[in-house]
Amino acid sequence: MSGLRYVYAICRPFDAALQAQVTGVDGAPPGQLSHHGLIAVVGTVPEQDFAEEPLRRHLEDLDWLSATARAHQAVIDALTAVTTPLPLRLATVFRDDAGVRAMMEERENSFRRTLDRLDGRVEWGVKIHAEAEAAGPAQEPEKAASGRDYLRQRRRRNRAHEEMWESAEKFAHRLHGLLCENAEDARLHPPQNSALSKQSGRNVLNASYLVPRSESETFAELVEGVKGEESVLRVELTGPWAAYSFAGLEGDGDDAADGAAGEAGP
Repeated sequence: MSGLRYVYAICRPFDAALQAQVTGVDGAPPGQLSHHGLIAVVGTVPEQDFAEEPLRRHLEDLDWLSATARAHQAVIDALTAVTTPLPLRLATVFRDDAGVRAMMEERENSFRRTLDRLDGRVEWGVKIHAEAEAAGPAQEPEKAASGRDYLRQRRRRNRAHEEMWESAEKFAHRLHGLLCENAEDARLHPPQNSALSKQSGRNVLNASYLVPRSESETFAELVEGVKGEESVLRVELTGPWAAYSFAGLEGDGDDAADGAAGEAGP
C-alpha cells in the first residue's frame, strides 16, 4: 500500500483554487474526496510514520510535531481563504478512501449543521497581557530606615500591583463586552501560562470571537483602536482563522476534531 489517507478538514464544494505553493503534511499537495455533497480535504502520508505505533512515538518528538502542525495549519489557512472549512484534529488518518467516506457517512448530519452555522464566518483571537513590572515605582525603592518603613513600602508596592491588576481586569471586561457586541459568538479560554507561551506579563484575557467574514475589517479596527489606551497592557489580535473554537458538532457534545478522527491501525 502506498500510504494512508490524512484528512485536514471537511467543507462544502468550492471552485476557487488553493494557493499553488501550498503543500501539506509530508510535502504532499492536498486533494479532495467527495461524498454526498461534502468534501474531505485529504493527502497521502507514509504508513511508517502515521500508523498507530509510529505516530504515537512521533507525537513525543517536538520537532516532528511542530513541523507536522505547521504543514497541517498551512492547508487549513489556504482553505480558510476560499471557503469555510471544518478542521479536523492533527494527524487524523484512515487506511484508505473507503475509511474516509465511512467517517463522512457516519457524521454527515453533524457536519452539515456545523458547516451551515459557520458558513461565511471566521475566528479572531484577542489576548491582553499586563506587565507586572509596570505596577512598581520607576525608581529604585528607598532603603528602609526601620522595620516599620520596610513594611510600609512593601504594603505600598502590593497595593500598586493590586490596583494595576484590577484596572487590567476591568479593561479586559470592557473590551470583551464590546467585542461580543460585534461578534456572533465568543469563547473565553483559560489564561495562558507565560512560561509555556513565552509571552511576557500576565494574561488577563484569552478569547476567540466568531465574526462574519464581511465584518472582519470593522472588528479588527475595533481592537486596533484600543491599543495604547492602557500603557501597561499589551493587546494582541490574531486571525482570521478557521473557526476552531466554534466547530463543536451540534448534538454530539464533542468537537469536530475529536468526533471525526479515524485510526490507521488494523
